[in-house]
Amino acid sequence: MRMLIFSLVVALLSACEQSTNTALGTLERDRIAHTATVNEVIIELPVAKGSRITAGTILVRLDDTQQQAQVAKAKAEVTNATANLEKLRNGARKEEIAAAKANVDGARAGLTESEANYQRAQNLFKNKLTSRATLDRTLAARDSNLAKLKSAKENLGLLIKGTRLEDLNMAQAHLDATLAILSGENKKLSDLTIKATRDGLLDNLPWNLGERVTMGSPVAIVLAGKAPFARAYIPEPYRVNVRVNDKLLVHVDGIDKPILSTVRWIANEPAFSPYYALNQQERSRLMYLAEIQLPDEAAGLPNGIPVQVELPNIESK
Repeated sequence: MRMLIFSLVVALLSACEQSTNTALGTLERDRIAHTATVNEVIIELPVAKGSRITAGTILVRLDDTQQQAQVAKAKAEVTNATANLEKLRNGARKEEIAAAKANVDGARAGLTESEANYQRAQNLFKNKLTSRATLDRTLAARDSNLAKLKSAKENLGLLIKGTRLEDLNMAQAHLDATLAILSGENKKLSDLTIKATRDGLLDNLPWNLGERVTMGSPVAIVLAGKAPFARAYIPEPYRVNVRVNDKLLVHVDGIDKPILSTVRWIANEPAFSPYYALNQQERSRLMYLAEIQLPDEAAGLPNGIPVQVELPNIESK
């Protein structure tokens, strides 16, 4: 497209020797393409093409049923992680400590009984009144109850001392991770409701209601800004006299009075061949792309209208 405009500009400039201080171009607006982040079905198109919109206007709604489920799952994970961290911070309850003490007392009583059984079995074995197998069974029972007592005591000690700092840090990290996941799922959910990021004109809706869009494809095209800007090509001899924020007169076809506009950007490199590869005569035909912003009063002008931009005379600066 730019190649075609460039060729047209060169041809017109060559044909209009009486207007050598003129740059030709067209009216344009910033084109913003709002894209889909997932493959989903369009369930609502609340704004018609060609409507004026403001930032935040809902342009397209995609089906969010599946993503709502993902958000609910992430919320449940956060609730679980929060409860676990709170449990570790609070430590053991009185009832849990009392139960652990009871387990210690029960294990101690069991050990006392098994120790007595083992002593009786030893005396009977010495007097040859019982077998070696019976003695071994009582010994094994005593050792088992001894291990149970040690385990019960250790469990009681852990409850009394409270949660270790490392366990608290692990629980906090798990909670932070679940919160991050929830934030990401909420962002995905919000992306299914596509809103305008700038004021402008809704130029196109490439997909129809009920269609399943593909991820990354544009679903709404917005021409941003109130008034358009003139995209024009500045001839090389005039480039040094045109700077950002300069005021230039823009002539629009169909409007008698020129519009005082502001240069908002101008390229530092020529459109095509580099200047150092050309002689002086060839360099004079180089073009530098520029954008000249029209005032808000020109908001009603459409895109694509041909314009002519008056350039400052070379001798004037």
